[in-house]
Amino acid sequence: MTGGIATYKIVSLVRLLQHHGEQVRVAMTKAATNFVTPTTFAALTKYPVLTDLWAKDRQASIAHVELADWTDLAIVAPATANIIAKMANGIADEAVSTTLLATQAPKIIVPAMNSHMWANQATQRNITQLQLDGVTVIEPVTGQLAEGYDGKGRMPEVDQIFAQIVDQLKGQNSNLLAGKKFLISAGGTREVIDPVRFIGNRSSGKMGIALAVAAAKAGAKVTLIAGQTTALLPDNSQIDVIKVQSTQDLADQIESRFTKNDVLIMAAAVADFQPFSVATEKIKKSADNDELVLKLKKTPDILKQVASHKQSQYVVAFAAETQQLIENATKKLISKHADLLVANNVASAGVGFGSDDNEVTILEPNQAPIKWNKMSKQQVANQLIELIATRI
Repeated sequence: MTGGIATYKIVSLVRLLQHHGEQVRVAMTKAATNFVTPTTFAALTKYPVLTDLWAKDRQASIAHVELADWTDLAIVAPATANIIAKMANGIADEAVSTTLLATQAPKIIVPAMNSHMWANQATQRNITQLQLDGVTVIEPVTGQLAEGYDGKGRMPEVDQIFAQIVDQLKGQNSNLLAGKKFLISAGGTREVIDPVRFIGNRSSGKMGIALAVAAAKAGAKVTLIAGQTTALLPDNSQIDVIKVQSTQDLADQIESRFTKNDVLIMAAAVADFQPFSVATEKIKKSADNDELVLKLKKTPDILKQVASHKQSQYVVAFAAETQQLIENATKKLISKHADLLVANNVASAGVGFGSDDNEVTILEPNQAPIKWNKMSKQQVANQLIELIATRI
């Protein structure tokens, strides 16, 4: 537990976990003890509460290592921006951060803070890093903050947190996809115009990377073919990352690996057109001409090509649309020979390219479309991987 006004709610969370049959132990930062006393949690859990690495009554043991080794699941709630930054950067300078660094248990964090702190680029960068490290993030909700105004930063209600913890306890799905091989594409492709210019798009790669992380967490061996990305690429022994630039590069990598994998997820934003020819020198502006005309041709239709000769592979397509979402996505589902298609309207505010959130509709052959609520891309990825697991 770290220092936030939501600390008092963790009393109820401890009780719910105990009623579920779990043993609970608590470590608190000094700031957390300003909101609820360690005595409260010691009385509830029947264990001493770790607050100080140098407590005189625990000098005979290495308390944080003992607690770290005891833990099957570590829950940080509420998680301040400070502890999130420490975890993302491997800092261990007090009891809680040191214990978290020492434990090998899966981790869940429940951020709670002012909305401006949550939206800060540094916090979001740290959250992304933790997700890449396999940490589960239960995102804050929008509601009234301690400051007296509404914003995203409020800790979800305890029963919601409890439900997600129970789901993880049930399905620490490390074996859900054991033995399965996933081929996933992410990011945008670039088509060269001249030595310094290219045609590209605004894809960040966040969705494809989130899918790779979720699949690996579920036990799959993942090959991630990444084009241009602004999101951090995962550093995970379960994920083999291959970088590409052009659509043809991506096509070559997908074609050569498709038959060796069980699932293909095409989440990359592939360039649809490329120049007929590439200038060998930088194209210069001239005083007598205010225009530049480029003649373009279609790029290879990677998904259509590989899916047309699939055998037992399960193929997932993505459709980023700006209009007539269901109509256009349904046509793509059929024409690409996909088993499932994830459609999203990238013209909607706050979702799609560059955003941390997505709002998608799931399409399958001969099934009514199913719209999922807006959620983080990592949550979409987690749900999609679970859905694919049921299909294969």
